[in-house]
Amino acid sequence: MSPLPPERCPVIVAARRSPIGRAGGMFRALDIEDLAAAPLTAALADTPFAPAEIDDVILGNAAGPGGNVARLSALTAWGNVSVPGLTVDRQCGAGFEAVILACRLVQSGAGDLYLAGGVESQSRKPLRALPARDGGAPLPYDRARFSPESIGDPEMGAAADAVAARFSVSRDRQDAFALRSHARALAAQAEGAFDTEIAPLAGHALDECPRPDLTPDRLARLRPAFTPDGTVTVANACPLNDGAAALVVTSRARARAAGLPYALGFEDAAAAGVDPNLLGIGPVASTQKLLSRRPDLSLDRLTHLEFNEAFAAQALACLDALHLPETFPNPHGGAIALGHPFGASGAILVTRLFAQLRPVSQTAPEGALAMAMIGIGGGQGLTAAFRPLTP
Repeated sequence: MSPLPPERCPVIVAARRSPIGRAGGMFRALDIEDLAAAPLTAALADTPFAPAEIDDVILGNAAGPGGNVARLSALTAWGNVSVPGLTVDRQCGAGFEAVILACRLVQSGAGDLYLAGGVESQSRKPLRALPARDGGAPLPYDRARFSPESIGDPEMGAAADAVAARFSVSRDRQDAFALRSHARALAAQAEGAFDTEIAPLAGHALDECPRPDLTPDRLARLRPAFTPDGTVTVANACPLNDGAAALVVTSRARARAAGLPYALGFEDAAAAGVDPNLLGIGPVASTQKLLSRRPDLSLDRLTHLEFNEAFAAQALACLDALHLPETFPNPHGGAIALGHPFGASGAILVTRLFAQLRPVSQTAPEGALAMAMIGIGGGQGLTAAFRPLTP
């Protein structure tokens, strides 16, 4: 694949996220636009760029409240009416898709400065109901349909149990994976590993969900949470969360002209579909699709991986299928410990890579290969590859 000229080579030059709160927790009173505005403002402030220079703000959102959350959030962040906004929805992959879309727009030459990311508030998501077909009382529902019933549209936890059974992922492995996620997140908090990426919000600067009180015995005593004979519990699954992330995407030429010392270069990405009844294995298909098009992005060369841990069962099944060690991804913990604010989670994965690879860029420019992977409701996967650069 021939390299793009610098003016069309997409790079991420700033990345910030909010602390991740538990649903009904520390951000329960914040409207979604206020949740998004903090990382939007902080990420742009990390660059020499001004709001008036932004070509577009692209945010992912999955659970509501509807409308154009990106435009609302941009107006809340800067009050500049010239800044447009676009909201995208690929459910759990929405924030990830927003970042990829911004990179593709730079590649195409459509623009050269974007704010991209995602936001989710489970605390403030709307109550939903459909009109009854017979004119009776409205029918409440919790989530949108992801697949027609003729194919199957299982709840997330039941689908994780199906993945665990199909791919022989034991309860012991799931619990050990979850315990490791919490231990890593707590260690990262203590070491200040998140300090450069978190934009404090409403007096909070720490993620709310990592738990120091978990032990193997406590995890082992928990009953299955979703199916009577299943292996998925509330502890080896992610919680429900509030959070947001924003990344500044520009061209390598513009980053160089601005004198920015570090950038995370976008290499390529792929989306793929799988059986909605086994929706958690989507990252296997998307990664294989990406590698078939870009064999130079071999997993043998992978130095960093952020994998969204919606459930330990699906994370382990995917890692096994891709022949990756289960201890390899998420060195600072993943969504089981930190949380999974649906529309923001993919953007948070890339924010984590941006922070982790920054030191590497100074010692071995362009030598590292990083990927982010996420499974998506309805049976999809999304994978993207990045390299650290000095513009």
